[in-house]
Amino acid sequence: MAAEDNLLPKDRTRFNKLQKKLRRETGRAIADFNMIQDGDKIMVCLSGGKDSYTMLDILRSLQLSAPVQFELVAVNLDQKQPGFPEHVLPEYLEKEGVAYHILERDTYSIVREKTPEGKTTCALCSRLRRGNLYGFAEEIGATKIALGHHRDDIVETLFLNMFYNGKMKAMPPKLRSDDGRNVVIRPLAYCREKDIEKFAEYRQFPIIPCNLCGSQENLQRQAVKGLLQQWDRQHPGRIESIFAAAQNIAPSQLADTRLFDFAGLEEGVSRAGGSAPHRLEVVNLFH
Repeated sequence: MAAEDNLLPKDRTRFNKLQKKLRRETGRAIADFNMIQDGDKIMVCLSGGKDSYTMLDILRSLQLSAPVQFELVAVNLDQKQPGFPEHVLPEYLEKEGVAYHILERDTYSIVREKTPEGKTTCALCSRLRRGNLYGFAEEIGATKIALGHHRDDIVETLFLNMFYNGKMKAMPPKLRSDDGRNVVIRPLAYCREKDIEKFAEYRQFPIIPCNLCGSQENLQRQAVKGLLQQWDRQHPGRIESIFAAAQNIAPSQLADTRLFDFAGLEEGVSRAGGSAPHRLEVVNLFH
């Protein structure tokens, strides 16, 4: 029996509405970015967190009605963190009837050895995790790697890169890995974290906390997350507006000479920005 079967009628209605919303937003992201094609074998990276559980659940639901055939296989990277409950994911996946692999790699010891005292472990942990998962995808013949990042993650990453790296860069919903061997998709790219969190509560997923990075306080990402959450409370819709901006880029209004040919504006032709230069609209405020 599914956890939502025990809900009261009012909560059951809310759950159904939320599930339809997540299905719709995930389906729209998949269509907009052509994430899944017929015959794909998708490696769903399952961490044990609310995001990856929700991603797997929604993809399984869409699989039943999708116009194309695709295969799902869940993969968890057991990084050998002390106290990691190794039984949780296998028990859940077997109960759900999901094909899965548990990839055992002791990246925890490497991260602890290489990270100086007081420094955050996230960057190295992420690189090691990504390298192991990318390599395993090739071993099992996966054509796509699905990650559980959502809209809030994408917006947070945009601000992290602006604040700390001096780059206008976020997380694309679909990308090819740097080595060219893997295609990564983020089916939850249009979904809000607060919706995913509520959905996970309804479904009562067996959440596994990350004790490696989750226990570190004052991380840059947590600081940015807090800022965005404050904005969202004070100005509802701001997160949606920021995300929309990432899909509506105007290179001629920024300052990257690699994206727009500012040097050629006097010639009347912009090599990088189209057939005509941008012309500033001038409004006479005194008429």
